[in-house]
Amino acid sequence: MKIAVIGQSLFGQEVYKELRKDGHTIVGVFTIPDKDGKADPLATEAEKDGVPVFKFPRWRVKSQAIPEVVSQYRDMGAELNVLPFCSQFIPMEVIDHPKHGSIIYHPSLLPRHRGASAINWTLIHGDKKAGFTVFWADDGLDTGPILLQKECDVEPNDTVNTIYKRFLFPEGVKGTVEAVRLIAEGKAPKITQPQEGATYEGIQKKEGAKIDWNQSAEALHNWIRGNDKVPGAWAEVDGRKVTFYGSILVDNGTTASGQPLEISGASRPGIVTKAGLVLFGNDDKALLVKNLQFDGKMIAAAQYFRSGSSAAVELTEEEKTFAEQMRAVWKSILSNVSQIEDSTDFFKSGAASMDVVRLVEEVKLRASSCQLQNEDVYMNTTFQDFIQMCVRKLRGEDDEEELVVDYVEKTINNMTIKIPHQLFINGEFVDAEGGKTYKTINPTDGTAICDVSLAQISDVDKAVAAAKEAFEEGEWGKMNPRDRGRLIYKLADLMEQHQEELATIEAIDSGAVYTLALKTHVGMSIQTFRYFAGWCDKIQGSTIPINQARPNRNLTFTKKEPIGQQPVWELETQWSSNLLRSASTLAVSLCSLNPVECIQRPVVCVGFQVTPLTALKFAELAARAGLPKGVLNILPGSGALVGQRLSDHPDVRKLGFTGSTEIGKHIMKSCAVSNVKKVSLELGGKSPLIIFSDCDLDKAVRMGMSSVFFNKGENCIAAGRLFVEDTIHDQFVKKVVEEVKKMKIGDPLDRSTDHGPQNHKAHLDKLVEYCQTGVKEGATLVYGGKQVQRPGFFFEPTVFTDVQDHMYIAKEESFGPVMIISKFKGGRANATEYGLASGVFTRDISKALYVSERLDAGTVFVNTYNKTDVAAPFGGFKQSGFGKDLGQDALNEYLKTKAVTIEY
Repeated sequence: MKIAVIGQSLFGQEVYKELRKDGHTIVGVFTIPDKDGKADPLATEAEKDGVPVFKFPRWRVKSQAIPEVVSQYRDMGAELNVLPFCSQFIPMEVIDHPKHGSIIYHPSLLPRHRGASAINWTLIHGDKKAGFTVFWADDGLDTGPILLQKECDVEPNDTVNTIYKRFLFPEGVKGTVEAVRLIAEGKAPKITQPQEGATYEGIQKKEGAKIDWNQSAEALHNWIRGNDKVPGAWAEVDGRKVTFYGSILVDNGTTASGQPLEISGASRPGIVTKAGLVLFGNDDKALLVKNLQFDGKMIAAAQYFRSGSSAAVELTEEEKTFAEQMRAVWKSILSNVSQIEDSTDFFKSGAASMDVVRLVEEVKLRASSCQLQNEDVYMNTTFQDFIQMCVRKLRGEDDEEELVVDYVEKTINNMTIKIPHQLFINGEFVDAEGGKTYKTINPTDGTAICDVSLAQISDVDKAVAAAKEAFEEGEWGKMNPRDRGRLIYKLADLMEQHQEELATIEAIDSGAVYTLALKTHVGMSIQTFRYFAGWCDKIQGSTIPINQARPNRNLTFTKKEPIGQQPVWELETQWSSNLLRSASTLAVSLCSLNPVECIQRPVVCVGFQVTPLTALKFAELAARAGLPKGVLNILPGSGALVGQRLSDHPDVRKLGFTGSTEIGKHIMKSCAVSNVKKVSLELGGKSPLIIFSDCDLDKAVRMGMSSVFFNKGENCIAAGRLFVEDTIHDQFVKKVVEEVKKMKIGDPLDRSTDHGPQNHKAHLDKLVEYCQTGVKEGATLVYGGKQVQRPGFFFEPTVFTDVQDHMYIAKEESFGPVMIISKFKGGRANATEYGLASGVFTRDISKALYVSERLDAGTVFVNTYNKTDVAAPFGGFKQSGFGKDLGQDALNEYLKTKAVTIEY
């Protein structure tokens, strides 16, 4: 079919391209004249294809068609006029000329909101449904017969931009092309518009956009978002006209803390908070406005009282070079401007939204550390303001709120370490509700390190609310996957810069030997973040052939989407390697995003009580790396209080737990009753290690000791029971005891220490009782079994033999430095309810593979032990839990699979 396209903008350009793909002949394109020397995108695309382009400034004068314009149009011989986003008045001599007439796209569900500004009025009126109509053009104001309509839901915080980008643009292009297809096939309906429900609202202008404060919060919100960004809802503040942008409804406005702002006509003052300007309706409910514009400049609403205080910074020579590079970029974008002065305004000089995207990307190419958002350009429109903003960001002085940390400082391990000790909620260190605290203890000498804030139920609720906002409205949700990856990688770099401090804190907090903490607890955490940073933009689904459905013209594909629109939480109660556990769960959840929408959903909160300090230091580094507020929340607190609230909370969709099997079972019940949360559990372990007589005995002794005594036995995959073949049993025990006696027990900060203290007095007491039980049941205590008589929580490396299957110590995990040796008999290795890890030592590869297949455990080590890696999946079977922590498999814990089938 021969088509004339009469319209403009990117929308018109996409309709034009799709019509050509559909096989239609575009005989001519009619669009608006160039603006500031720049052609409309529709004109640019058509000229590229050699299609005739006409740029008539008008089609009629004094309601009469211009003859020469109509003549040029008729010469094209169009059979149909398609009008996508046409802003000009087209005379009926043109509308009625083609044999198929003319169709026009309109962004509302006609007959509602006829006329201009239709999307704006959809929001202003608080409509629950939006959509578009393709109708047959007539001489009325959008009153012609309807050809096609499609609708979508209006979300509570939708704006003109979000509805346009999500639905009206992509579906509108498809709908317009579908309408043309129906006409070509002779199937296009002409449905007369009903008069019932018909409305007409004119173009919304600035003078009519003043806010009437005598309305509910929802009505105010609808008015502001309906006028955002054109013409902009405004009110008088401090004697000047202030325009409001970026409105969202909030639940807790009455508790907002900040500086009051008197607004003319409002029933009560607004509140300038860290998040923006809180406003109130006459129903005392609240909304939050993110940006304000006055005196020709847009600012973040949170900066209102500081808007006039920032003096210009003087540029260094390097910064001057950057400024000149950006001046050249501005010149290439604003080709119609002869020279870029400091006062040149980006938008007044003709820049459009696509130019903003280009400018942001050009900055990234020249200064990767200067991460701009589109809003930064809108708020700094002159060249001078733009350069000042960029330079401040490069210096880290971009008016971002300073992170305030009330450190506990200690000079130890030849350095001064700074330890945060408050809860970390929504990007801030804060006291717990009621100021509740507890003392965290240095297990090396039993002395108090500091008072740590103890989270209460209300603190959990605040953290959940902060996390929810982080992905629904926050910066993290708007960030593209690769930028998220770069930020996660930046966090890893910052951890590496502070690795000695982190390892020192881990040593005094949990008793981990410093060198081990440096290599494993901190080192592997850094590797984990770097590994998963690379996954951020590589999460994808698959296409699947389906055969049963007829007709067999189908496309089925899967999408990997985040678990839900609620936060993902991780609850930790174990007493060691907390930094590593934080890294493994946080890194995976941060990169588990929706690869289509590029929206990050899962957000992590980690709660510790006994050893919280490395997690809190990690939170500080995350904030300094630029992790947006609410993405990470750290709540030191009791499992009975914090853990139970997380399990019960309706706004949590996934919970990961590391701890005892008993508590894991309780959590599963709570998660099922609350909202059927997805759960992943890493629970107890009693990992078998089988040592055959044909092994390398010296290596088996060395690795067998490591399998038990690594991190003084506080290791979830520790070998809980060694099965040694009869012929080498006595020799193995003798060699082990000889080596155990050589182990140095002492200060974990001493580089020669092999074995540090247990991390808590209660755990030390449990180990003493554990060993006493073993002796009572008849096991042979070969070495150890006692508390070391010195300050601190030291326990001797311990060796038991003659352990029988029915004994308590043969079935229950010690989570301490207790080696339990039994003579090997077939089938005993799987005689446990746990299945976290296992090991085999033999030179016979066939035997190794045969036994590996039959060991019922999530991890099997052959001729080694404890050799884990961030790329290898980790998780247990049976009552050791389920779900994976590391490797690609871990991503599935934070994703759901959606299948989509399309018939074509």
